[in-house]
Amino acid sequence: FMVREPGCTDPLLGRPFALFDIVTDDNGEPTGIDFGYVVIGKLTGRMVDWKAGDEVEIWGPLGNGFPDTPAGHLVMVAGGIGQTPFLAVAREALGLQQYGIPPRPHVSPAPQLTLCYGVRSSDYLAGIDEFSIPGLNIRISTDDGSHGHHGLVTELLEELYNDDNGPTAVFTCGPEPMMKAVSAVAAQHETPCWASLETPMACGFGICFSCVTRVRIDGGDWDYRRTCVEGPVFRAEQLHW
Repeated sequence: FMVREPGCTDPLLGRPFALFDIVTDDNGEPTGIDFGYVVIGKLTGRMVDWKAGDEVEIWGPLGNGFPDTPAGHLVMVAGGIGQTPFLAVAREALGLQQYGIPPRPHVSPAPQLTLCYGVRSSDYLAGIDEFSIPGLNIRISTDDGSHGHHGLVTELLEELYNDDNGPTAVFTCGPEPMMKAVSAVAAQHETPCWASLETPMACGFGICFSCVTRVRIDGGDWDYRRTCVEGPVFRAEQLHW
């Protein structure tokens, strides 16, 4: 989704946000959408002052999403604020919520689900309580050792391959160096991997070409793809990291 504050000229353009979850009423009917964010720029700096009743411009959903949840053991690897899209993935996979119009089909039985979430310190754990869902295994790493595993989130992924029921598919979102490392681990173990890019966007419709990323094409060459239209989710081996 692209989000913009009406009447605001700085920033003038919208900013991209991943869906965290949908808000429902007592009957389970959608009444709103929920975004997660960290204050890192002008728009997010203004968002902290928004209050109920303020008008916001939102257009979307845009681009693609993660594929239907595969059977087996799905591991979601997130860094920073990259855990945002995985709450909906987990809730859908476990049959707790349906998304889309018409609703995406539920995969039965639900796969084994693990979230590996890495941040700099415990102060940066964002929305983690929302992931306390029966059926979802959560593993956390911090760079400073203040919570969970002391080290890199990719080390948590490597540990899972030592289990009898190792990962059969990997979804990842977060800083590009982390996703590149996750992709390398998955490739080493011949596990399919999809990455959701956090590329800055301007229009959201694919007309400005400000969000292009390089992807590999047939013949060993590469070309550009628009993250807001052809992405933001790509097969990791396609990306020209």
